[in-house]
Amino acid sequence: MRRDLYLRLERVSAWCGVVLMVGFIVAFSAGHLLTPVDPKMSPADLVTFLHDHRTGILWCTVIMVLAVPFEYPYVVVTSLQMKRVEGGWGLLSMIQLTTGVVAPLGFFFPLAILSAAAYRPQIHSPDVLAALTDIFNLMLVGNACIFVLQVWSIGCTAFIDHREKQVFPKWYGWLSIVLGVLLIPGAFVFVTNSGPFAWNGVLANTIPSLTYFVWKIATPYVLLKAIRSEEQELAGQAEAQPATV
Repeated sequence: MRRDLYLRLERVSAWCGVVLMVGFIVAFSAGHLLTPVDPKMSPADLVTFLHDHRTGILWCTVIMVLAVPFEYPYVVVTSLQMKRVEGGWGLLSMIQLTTGVVAPLGFFFPLAILSAAAYRPQIHSPDVLAALTDIFNLMLVGNACIFVLQVWSIGCTAFIDHREKQVFPKWYGWLSIVLGVLLIPGAFVFVTNSGPFAWNGVLANTIPSLTYFVWKIATPYVLLKAIRSEEQELAGQAEAQPATV
């Protein structure tokens, strides 16, 4: 593949992270899901919520189904940049790649379950609708801690890179490590329905969500700078090669 085409594809892949973030915000805003429901909400109130926001919830799922595939090129280009640090495919780049490819499922499956509740709420009992809504919130928040190793692998890559011009800056490495730590409390949503560790709690949801959006903004920016440095490295290597007769 031509070098200019390869770099162009990398840049497009980095911008896919922005597309995903915008899609996420638009989708969850449409479904009135940016703020999670109270875990103690009664089944009757949940039925009312599903009826009132049925159209928004279904369109939220549609938007996310269209948006989540953009996660794949975004994940791959991140691992390709990590590969530069490791000198080839290594443990960190492969951890990031294998954990990143399942990340879209963490959005789609919970939303599909909530959509099943909102699709025909009139034919289900309040208890069934409450159970489906619980599964959505438990999966969406609780499964986030699965990706701790993904963001930690990226953070570790920043710390082991000792070149003069690092692929990932140290501040981004610390941001990734902090995000991984903040995702851990999400595991405790399965054993509590109130307080900071509930699915709407400050430790399990609010702080990790805000940090995640900061990280989602920072990552495309860092990737685009890394691709620019890769372009300079490749140009330098091309100039250093002896001309063939």
